[in-house]
Amino acid sequence: MSALIPVSTFFVGCHGLLALGLSYQVVMERTRTRIWHGATTGDIASQPDYLKQPNAWAALIEKLTQQIIVTKGSDDGVLQRTIRAHGNFIEYVPLGLLFLVALEFMQASTGLLWLLGTTLIVSRIFHAWGVIETYGPSPKRAIGFFGTWFVYIVGSAACLYYSLQSF
Repeated sequence: MSALIPVSTFFVGCHGLLALGLSYQVVMERTRTRIWHGATTGDIASQPDYLKQPNAWAALIEKLTQQIIVTKGSDDGVLQRTIRAHGNFIEYVPLGLLFLVALEFMQASTGLLWLLGTTLIVSRIFHAWGVIETYGPSPKRAIGFFGTWFVYIVGSAACLYYSLQSF
């Protein structure tokens, strides 16, 4: 069976796994900090403490997490950075992948598709790593930022070029 857009499909799969990994990190950090909504303890200050009178589900989850996961007693900012890394990924990746799909349907060169797809996945890994690892600017975050913008600039220009060639 021959795929219509094998390169795009490959990178959609890669980014799907990366999105899952980032989501998993958010869930694990929420579990460690016991901050189920928002990103800091201040965000949940007005919420009831679910452990005072837990329902059966909350009691089960609390029991399991206490056995499996080391929880934190204080907010060190990792949850906020993890949420932001995931959110930034969700903000930028869909359009980057759309460039690939559109260009592959327009029969753009395979080299261009691989260049954009590889740059996007590497950039998003570096960006997420940089955001989660440290607060503020970092070389990893910059690599991710500029790499993603490269994909946006080249992808946009290529889409315009191939579409104008079709008119």
